[in-house]
Amino acid sequence: MERSADSISTGFGGFIGIDTTFVLYFLALEYGRSVQLFSMDAMLLGITMLMLMILPYFLPAGDEAAGFVNWIVGRLSIAVLGIVTGLVFKQSLGVILPDSMRFLPLTLLIVASIASCYIQFYGLMKLRLAK
Repeated sequence: MERSADSISTGFGGFIGIDTTFVLYFLALEYGRSVQLFSMDAMLLGITMLMLMILPYFLPAGDEAAGFVNWIVGRLSIAVLGIVTGLVFKQSLGVILPDSMRFLPLTLLIVASIASCYIQFYGLMKLRLAK
């Protein structure tokens, strides 16, 4: 049985994967901004993005999870959007945007990661033993 996006919620009050979606977007933005093709950096960031696309699907949910294909298609579209935005951001540095904004995607990635960790740890700490 498929669930709509309205019914997918965590105990924290947000949707499943919404926090990791922001982390995935900002990681893809940083990937598009900084990575050179066929480098070790590109490989490691690519593996990390792949993990952020797949693994949040398996986070514990109150009900059964949404379809895996729909999940991957949505997450892949967010990653592609982030990479394209990162490439546009890279081209606009020094022309439209000041060069000092070069590290803005990484800064936003760190903030989103901290928020995601807080949300995930809150969900784990909230679990209680069954009586």
